[in-house]
Amino acid sequence: MSQLPPCPKCNCEYTYEDADTIICPECAYEWSNNAVSDEASSKVVKDAHGTILHDGDTVTVIKDLKLKGSSAVIKGGTKVKNIRLNFESDHNIDCKIEGIGAMGLKSEFVKKA
Repeated sequence: MSQLPPCPKCNCEYTYEDADTIICPECAYEWSNNAVSDEASSKVVKDAHGTILHDGDTVTVIKDLKLKGSSAVIKGGTKVKNIRLNFESDHNIDCKIEGIGAMGLKSEFVKKA
């Protein structure tokens, strides 16, 4: 018996195959048997202009961003150096901003410098 990959959405190990589709019984997610290229392409983070971002890049904030739970604001034009990409949450950039500290940013509000 061949080993099927776990579900990419919920990591369920009880996936089964139906023709050329793999199905997860827990979350009902379906993907093609040769979806390795789909998974690799989903691990790409793009800035507001569609440029692909990488770990260690420098980005510029394109608009004023209010910080939740604080009165502080990140001004548009602020440069953020040495970003790290985070594929686990909707805030897909982890960074440190001078004067504010460590935080997560959404890639749709930055452009590559």
